[in-house]
Amino acid sequence: MNGIINFYKEAGMTSHDCVFKLRRILGTKKIGHGGTLDPDVEGVLPIAVGKATKVLEFMTEAGKVYEGQVTLGFSTETEDASGEVVEKTPVTEKLDEKLVDATMQEFVGPIIQIPPMYSAVKVNGRKLYEYARAGQEVERPQREVTIYDFERTSPITYEDNLARFDFRVVCSKGTYVRTLAVDLAAKLSYAGHMSSLKRSASAGLQIEQAHKLSEVANFKDEGRIDEILMPMEYGVADMVRLDLSDEQFERVIVGKFLEVSEIPSQVLETQELLATFYQDKLVAIYMPHPTKKESYKPKKVLIEN
Repeated sequence: MNGIINFYKEAGMTSHDCVFKLRRILGTKKIGHGGTLDPDVEGVLPIAVGKATKVLEFMTEAGKVYEGQVTLGFSTETEDASGEVVEKTPVTEKLDEKLVDATMQEFVGPIIQIPPMYSAVKVNGRKLYEYARAGQEVERPQREVTIYDFERTSPITYEDNLARFDFRVVCSKGTYVRTLAVDLAAKLSYAGHMSSLKRSASAGLQIEQAHKLSEVANFKDEGRIDEILMPMEYGVADMVRLDLSDEQFERVIVGKFLEVSEIPSQVLETQELLATFYQDKLVAIYMPHPTKKESYKPKKVLIEN
């Protein structure tokens, strides 16, 4: 059994829980997920089965699309709705919606984030949430992430000295959307938190086509699991694609370099990874050579010679 499942993770399960349950349903151990989702977050969780696990790292690297809600008026220790309240700043007058939208645009592009204490980032061999649960504060490492789009998708509503609005964000791997919501609130001079979140797209997979755990179980029981197993090529759906000639294919399967002149211009501009195909089958992933600027080198060859 090989392929990728566009899986809908429901709130209340960890990403590991999903993999554990799917191993039992599908009867195979070789399963992994591409891109962890917090337990309270629902949405697209790419699942790789069998040989498709070879592209897991690329699904994890892929950009994500989230839809959520920001609440202004109080912040929590976890930066989401599940945590204890740590600060209150009542919203007593209406916000300028144009100012909110302009402030959101200030986050578009490369930004620096400090991961929340309640996260799985490791410091000195321990996860931050382990320190947090023990009541210990440690210095958290900064990280650079990229926000490609960040927009308000609903009117701002007001109730009980709180203000709320929905948002959509397109972001790179490693972005903490909770922290983005908190930082936005701070720029607006309020304590705030992320009050809900759903991942609507990941690694080219869309939530409209995602399957919940019960649906996967039904497909397996009915002997129709192949209907929702997509080929591993979907794992690189958001990468730029290069269809190889016969001559290029012979070079790529033995790990030879590709010259810059052979690389699509949009890849050269962004210095991103390139997916190479031959006869509609994924062959290898290429990356810029770290020292030879005129060449691209294989990051992973996925087809056996």
